[in-house]
Amino acid sequence: MRIGLYPGTFDPITLGHLDIIRRGATLVDRLVIGVAINRDKGPLFTLEERVAMVEAECASITADTGTEIVVHPFENLLIDCARDVGAQVIVRGLRAVADFEYEFQMVGMNRALDKSVETVFLMAEAQHQAIASKLVKEIARLGGDVSKFVTPTVEAALKERLG
Repeated sequence: MRIGLYPGTFDPITLGHLDIIRRGATLVDRLVIGVAINRDKGPLFTLEERVAMVEAECASITADTGTEIVVHPFENLLIDCARDVGAQVIVRGLRAVADFEYEFQMVGMNRALDKSVETVFLMAEAQHQAIASKLVKEIARLGGDVSKFVTPTVEAALKERLG
């Protein structure tokens, strides 16, 4: 069984994330969505809320692709999480050149830690390339329209959280 791991904080999950999840699901038999517990980032949503959002948003992708999608919170090294879930592949989304520079360093470090885990990059679709959770939160915080960047369910959660 081919297992992939798509890690992130998903605070909140965006249409860009869902695009990468949908396309990543076609590459593996099981796609584990690793929801990072990164306390340093000070997430807007709790871990439990982010996990629930990811599970809800991924249900239709499982139905459409037939790929098993599992949500797995983690707080350890990404490479250790990959080992924990049996992933042979780490799926990463790229939006722009700046993403590549950071990801290039991460791949090098992960390969030094475990050469058996490969990293695959998927370019975000053009309409999703500017989407970043941090920017979505800022737009929502300032009362802007985030409907182009997140699903209606996530938009409602942002409005509820930010008033």
